[in-house]
Amino acid sequence: MTDYIGMTLLVLGIAFTLFGCLGLIRLPDVYNRLQAATKCVTLGTCGTLLGVAILSGSVSIALKALLCGLFLLLTAPVAAHAISRGSRRAGIPLWSGSVVDAMKDTVSTVDGSPSDPRAGG
Repeated sequence: MTDYIGMTLLVLGIAFTLFGCLGLIRLPDVYNRLQAATKCVTLGTCGTLLGVAILSGSVSIALKALLCGLFLLLTAPVAAHAISRGSRRAGIPLWSGSVVDAMKDTVSTVDGSPSDPRAGG
């Protein structure tokens, strides 16, 4: 039974990783690509690591896989936020088909474009 669960998690993890990679190729701007990379690839990698932990049969391998998954879950959102904020501050525009720009008035750019008055910038 655990073999089926482990293999299912491996297949789902590989599928999510594949969809994330396709999103990196197909999506139009850095912000949309970042969404695909963060959500799909993180979920795919965690699924794969969980499948390895179940299938390994070794406590040390399972522990290492779970620690890697935990590290990924803690660092991926922070890295995505930093990349997104840095891209925004560098003035990289949204895709022309974007409907909402929630950060339009809150992030200052490097060239001195509008900033948030509460930030003192």
